[in-house]
Amino acid sequence: MKYKKFYSGVLALSTCFAFTSNAQRGLPPKEVTRSVSVTKYAQVLEFKPEMLKLLKTPPGWQVELAATGLGKPRMLYTSLTGKVYVTRRDGGDVLLLEDKDKNGKFENLITVVSEFKGVHGITMKDNWMYLCNNNELRRYPVKPDGTLNIYGKETLIKDLPDGGQHPNRTMDFGPDGMLYISIGSLCNDCKESDKETAVMLQVDPKNWSRKLYASGLRNTIGFDWHPQTKELWGIDNGGDAKGSDWPPEEVNQIKQGADYGFPYAYGKREVDKSREDPAGNTKEAVVKNTEPSVLELTAHMAPIAFTFFRGAANIPADWSGDGLVAWHGSWNADKPVGFKVQRIHFENGKAIKAEDFLTGFLQGESRFGRPAGITVTREGIIYISDDASGNIYAVRKSN
Repeated sequence: MKYKKFYSGVLALSTCFAFTSNAQRGLPPKEVTRSVSVTKYAQVLEFKPEMLKLLKTPPGWQVELAATGLGKPRMLYTSLTGKVYVTRRDGGDVLLLEDKDKNGKFENLITVVSEFKGVHGITMKDNWMYLCNNNELRRYPVKPDGTLNIYGKETLIKDLPDGGQHPNRTMDFGPDGMLYISIGSLCNDCKESDKETAVMLQVDPKNWSRKLYASGLRNTIGFDWHPQTKELWGIDNGGDAKGSDWPPEEVNQIKQGADYGFPYAYGKREVDKSREDPAGNTKEAVVKNTEPSVLELTAHMAPIAFTFFRGAANIPADWSGDGLVAWHGSWNADKPVGFKVQRIHFENGKAIKAEDFLTGFLQGESRFGRPAGITVTREGIIYISDDASGNIYAVRKSN
C-alpha cells in the first residue's frame, strides 16, 4: 500500500501586521514548526460470510450476523418498546429492523422514512422519532407498530450550520429533558467563524430555541449520559495532518460552558504549536482556560458511536457504568488503527482505560469492515452496524 508524507514549515518573521477597524489578524507561530500529513488507507477486503469467524470477542461472548446487504448503515437506536432502527445517510432513509422471535437476527426490514437526504442522527421521546441531517431537525409521530406517520412530520429546525468536513450530526435527549446536538467543525483545524460549529448545542423542546452548551469539540459524534452520575460524556475526533501519533482521540466529560481547546489544543491542554495565535492573545493563554480530556486514546482511530450500558439483562454487573465506542478506522496513520469496538471502563464515574470488545475487522493492513453505530437492547443484545460491508452484527453473552 502506497502512502505519502507531506512536510511543511512555518517561520515567524519580524514584520508589521495590518490592523482593520475591527480586529487584529492572528499572529503566526513564534517558532519553526513542522506538520506531517500521512495518507494511508487500509486495503479493502470484500466481506464474505466465512469472515465472521475472524471477529473476536471477550471470553463468554459471541458474535453473529444479524443483517446483511444494507448498503451503508450508520446510527442505531432502540426504542423503549424494543424496536431497533438504523439510519442510512447515503440512502437518505431509516429502517425498522424486526426480530420477532428474539434470536438476535432480523427477519424483516421496513422503510419508515425515505427521501431525507443525509439523515444521520436519531432519537425518540414521547412517541415521536427525531431525525436530523447536517442542517435540519425533524420529528415524526410513531405508530403502535413502530412505523411512522410521515404525514405528521414536523420540521423543527432548518438552519443548523452547513456540514463541511463533518456533516454527521448526532443527538439525544438528556436527563434534564433538553435535546443535545453535536455539531462538528467545518474543516480540519481552522478557527471557525460560525460559533455554532465544533460545539455541543442544547435545544429547548418547549420552543426549539438553542444555545451553546460546550465548545472546542472538534467532532464529538458519540456521546451519552453516565447511568449513575448522569454526567455527559463524549468521544472527540482529534485533528488530521499532524502525524501518525498525535493528536489523541479524547474521552471527555462534557460540562456546560466548558471549552475543550479546539483548534488550539488537544488532550490535556497540549498546545498545537503549528496553529497561529488568536488575535490579541496567545495560544498558551487561551489553552489555560480550557477543559482537559479525561482519557486519551490512540490517534486517528475515528470514533463514531458511543453508548453506556444501562439496565440491560445479561450484561456483567461490573460493566454497568461502562460504555462502548465504535472506532471507524484510520486513513491517516503509518499503520492502520481502529476498525474495532472497545469498552471504555469507568471507575467511580470516571473513564480510566479502554479494552477491546469486538476486533478482527482489520487483518494486517487490510480491512473488511468499519464499525459505525451501536445500540444495546433490554435483553442485552449489542447491535453494531458496519457501513463498509453493509452488515449489522449481534454480540451477546454466550453463557
